[in-house]
Amino acid sequence: MMTRAMKSAFYHVAGPVMFLNGLRYRLVGAPRKGFHKVHLGPGQQKYMPGWINVDANMFTARCDVWSDLRHALPFHDCSIDAVYSHHVIEHLPDIPTHIRDVYRCLKSGGAYRIGVPNGDTAIRKFAEGDLSWFGDWPEKRRSIGGRLNNFILCKNEHLAIMTESYLRELLEDAGFSHIARFQAARDTGRPDLFADCLLREAEKDFDNPRTLIIEAVK
Repeated sequence: MMTRAMKSAFYHVAGPVMFLNGLRYRLVGAPRKGFHKVHLGPGQQKYMPGWINVDANMFTARCDVWSDLRHALPFHDCSIDAVYSHHVIEHLPDIPTHIRDVYRCLKSGGAYRIGVPNGDTAIRKFAEGDLSWFGDWPEKRRSIGGRLNNFILCKNEHLAIMTESYLRELLEDAGFSHIARFQAARDTGRPDLFADCLLREAEKDFDNPRTLIIEAVK
């Protein structure tokens, strides 16, 4: 994991270039017609063929479009059929604006599948005193409080506690409807759009999921 100082330096140097590259792509490369699906933040391991994969790190990630997700998405209004992000938005400084921008890019009837660290389960497991549910990454912690801190903040990489009610509020405020929760790696309301995403959402404990999965429709 890169340190916050290293990431800050990277974005300070590369941020303006990414902004210009995203603008260039939107002007000359972004789709206007046809069927298109966008994957936000694939990293190195989660690249999905057949999708437009967007990531800010062109060195350690594999992406089709190099663009900073803190900026407006490099797509035209009402041009995308599906957007998918998994453990991405909790890293962004302005989640409401980002979700509104996803809504802007989607066609009417388009869908957004989003996965975030499951704050509801983490809080419940903390209240139950279930130390075994929590891991000891990114920092080795023996206490349940330390491990809760790991899960929620991830060494201060996460900027928000993501719960179902909070995510529903943000999606509703952006204009989304038909908001539904699904179990990671198992369910989707739109298999025509998201079936290939399920293979990348490893989850063993469906009763106590570590990832909160929500789908919403424009």
